[in-house]
Amino acid sequence: MLLRPTLRGWALGATGLALILLGIGMGSRDLVRLGAVALVVVGASAGVVAWLDAGGSRRPLTVHRLVLPNPVHAGERVGVEVRITSSDPSGRARLAGLKFAEQAATELSAGRPLRARVQRSSGVVLVSYGVDAARRGRWPLGPLVVTRTDLFGTVASTSTLGEQAEVTVWPTVVPLPTPSDVLIGEPDRVALGARSPSTDDASLRDYHEGDDLRRVHWRSSARRGELLVRSDERAGMRPVSVLLDLPSRGPHVEWTISLATSIALAMLEAGHPVRMLDGVSEHSTVTGVPFVHTRHDGARAALLDRTVDLEAPRGTTEAQARLVRAAHLLESTEAGGEIVLGVLGPLGAGARSALAHVADTAQGWAIVRSDPQHAHDHREAEFTVAALRRAGWRACEASPGEPLLDCWLRLLGSAR
Repeated sequence: MLLRPTLRGWALGATGLALILLGIGMGSRDLVRLGAVALVVVGASAGVVAWLDAGGSRRPLTVHRLVLPNPVHAGERVGVEVRITSSDPSGRARLAGLKFAEQAATELSAGRPLRARVQRSSGVVLVSYGVDAARRGRWPLGPLVVTRTDLFGTVASTSTLGEQAEVTVWPTVVPLPTPSDVLIGEPDRVALGARSPSTDDASLRDYHEGDDLRRVHWRSSARRGELLVRSDERAGMRPVSVLLDLPSRGPHVEWTISLATSIALAMLEAGHPVRMLDGVSEHSTVTGVPFVHTRHDGARAALLDRTVDLEAPRGTTEAQARLVRAAHLLESTEAGGEIVLGVLGPLGAGARSALAHVADTAQGWAIVRSDPQHAHDHREAEFTVAALRRAGWRACEASPGEPLLDCWLRLLGSAR
């Protein structure tokens, strides 16, 4: 609790002290008494306000915060309802006369004070307001800040109520079409030079009790030290890996994540098992980055949750190292027959070489960022697209900030 005199309290206290000094100097008891009364009023008010402290441990008030929707996509509005209750008369007395203010991260409040509606009833105060989720991430909300002043307005106390909540903000996504005839059609597999997977080719997953032992992949199981089985996905629903190459420049990061996430969700909703690879080892398991399957409840949310904590690399060198690591992960987890969809930037020689090997066994598609405002990046993007196409990828350029649907349709059109 922070206890402090108000401007009126400072003025009353200063006046009382001046009257006491003046009375002593003039030998006037009446002035001394009057000054003492002023100081006693300020002191007594401070004691009463401290005793009524809403955040104290003595019969604390109950705070329940409801945030809906949570998680939410960037750009959407979130409704917040904070209910403060007290079941005993003492708590109701402490609840009366309180002023409420809520704290929120700048990414939710835009740096402006939150405008809330306060409704009061017997033993209950309801504070409701809305915030706008501006950016992807995990942003704090609360605790509630309460202020109380005494009857004369000379002393104010400020304390906090309740716990801090967290609002999870997913990236902005748009619905994208998934024309399966273009992505997994047999003519395209031949043109790309990728081997046609048999009906047994599929992603690997951990063995679960009851799985058919005939589907155990013994070679991979021996290498990993634990049983792995082939997923029972149909050949037409091949696994999809979305390869994410985040830029080191801030303005393009969110656009890149939104495009990659929209692509991943489109493929997931079409029935494919999907995973996102950004080359950060902390996101991996001993068997590689796990796939999200549509047969599991909450698959869409699980995929979106993996994008919340994505961070941009500190520089070009780190970005290229991440991409090479992700490409090697595709090779080490036997990505043969996968569809690899990349959202990439201009690539260095090492990254181009790593991705060229991916196209030997997987079907590769890539959207390459090309910033027209930077001539060097634009030339490098053109060179990257040409190199990927020579390696057997389908690739196209896209300018950061352009509509995600346009980028996706341009990529699909590159197959025709």
